[in-house]
Amino acid sequence: MRRTVLRQEPHLAAAAVGVAELENGKGTGVSELPGWDWKPSLLGEASRLELPKAHGPGEAPLERLPTEVLDNILGQLAVDVPPVGFTPRNTDLISCLLTSRTIHAATITILYNHITIPHSRIFSKFLSHVSDYPTLGTIVRRLDFSHFTSVGLGRTKQLNNECQNLTSKTLLKCLELTPLVQEILLQENVDNDVDESVLRKVFCSLPKLQALDFCASSSTPFVNAFSAALNTPTPCMSPMLRIKRLSLHECFTLRSSTIESLLPRLHHLTHLDVCHTRITDKALSSIPKTARLSHLNLGRCSQITGENVVDFLTTHPAASSLVYLNLCCDVSRYRLLWEADVDRLLPSLPSSLRSLNISGAKVCASHRPLLLPLTKHLEELSIGSADLSIHDINALFVPLPPTNDEGGLSSEELNWTPSTLRYLDVTSIPSVTQACLFSSSCILLNSATSPLEVLELGDKAISGLRECKNTNKLLGWVVKELGRRGWYVRESTQEEQMVARGKRDWKMGAMWWGMRKVPVAYGEVGGLYGHYMFKK
Repeated sequence: MRRTVLRQEPHLAAAAVGVAELENGKGTGVSELPGWDWKPSLLGEASRLELPKAHGPGEAPLERLPTEVLDNILGQLAVDVPPVGFTPRNTDLISCLLTSRTIHAATITILYNHITIPHSRIFSKFLSHVSDYPTLGTIVRRLDFSHFTSVGLGRTKQLNNECQNLTSKTLLKCLELTPLVQEILLQENVDNDVDESVLRKVFCSLPKLQALDFCASSSTPFVNAFSAALNTPTPCMSPMLRIKRLSLHECFTLRSSTIESLLPRLHHLTHLDVCHTRITDKALSSIPKTARLSHLNLGRCSQITGENVVDFLTTHPAASSLVYLNLCCDVSRYRLLWEADVDRLLPSLPSSLRSLNISGAKVCASHRPLLLPLTKHLEELSIGSADLSIHDINALFVPLPPTNDEGGLSSEELNWTPSTLRYLDVTSIPSVTQACLFSSSCILLNSATSPLEVLELGDKAISGLRECKNTNKLLGWVVKELGRRGWYVRESTQEEQMVARGKRDWKMGAMWWGMRKVPVAYGEVGGLYGHYMFKK
């Protein structure tokens, strides 16, 4: 079996592409091209060369790979974060649809596995397509609205609502057409469209659902619908929900009674983010003993008490294998953990812990011996507003010298294990200033603190460091800022740049250090979730 191949010069090929685009409008990689119907006057005679066909249909090496391997290869082409505006995304994947039947089938699975909705027009097109071809809806495993916005599209929020592309009715229809969805990522820009019928569908009729995110949803209609969906008795509402990963991050208007009604139903919970909510001690203690929490965010929750939080963390079976724990608070409003609470908490934290945020807690010099063992397995430590001297902070990275005059090594030096910390938050600690960082009394910028990569500092320190460009370059550190936060980052070597230093399984796709929002789905972070995770 032989096929005919047209051989041409490179400049003629470029001209051919231009002609094809002119005849078919702007090329998208999906439109049907008419073929090699060029004008002879423009391209001249094309020579013909007979070549044997190497493989029959479906027999190419790529097509014969196991399905899982082919899915992994094509998955590398998928784009998690959508481009700005109406710019097409996943154009490489779309091109694969035209390759062969085998590649087409595998590509369709990748394209519809994770659906990202950046604006209502895309949602309308997706809904129309799965309505026409319902089988495609059964492929969907993630519905991601974390990037949804009307900003930058020339519309106000009111005009966007008038478009009627995304409403409670169309959202409910979307959920009905995607019965096997496992992850639903919502946020404040769609909370008005999440009514009681949508929530009942989410809680009662999606048997595969494992992850749910309502980040910053706080509108009155949403709060009322959430309360009604959980508290109104219905036959479909089970006392045991299958949800494993739940985020109510910044849902500060959600009623305490609603949270108290929801948490006891989550018997398989592994990730819980209730940062800045009205969660109470009663709700926290109602988490089932069968839950196995790896990520817990109780930051800025003013209706819980430090004593009960420590009781939960030290005695509840669900908290025995934590990897991420956030207990930060705003000391200008309240303090969650006092000195006695810190005394009880630090020795009881599990060795599985990799990220600990106790900024705002009453941490003082007497807690240094309790913090030291944690630095041998933690990678992130936030101790903002702590009452520590620079000497106390240094002692987390290097052993203290002997206190007697006999010389030799101290017992701490003899049994010393290097720190594993890569990120240290020292914001609002009076002893940590720009002048202190540059002084000989501070070792934080030295190689002795390796593998420390990132120092998070307050506005005043960052402002001063920003002006010291030559000194920063000499020391090998650089200032980085995002939103309200600022970091002093150790510049990486060429070898380190080849490796994703911040990538960890427990971050679920986030690459930076110091995340303040718990992710509930694996993937690149962006949109509103990125704002709450790293900017605020």
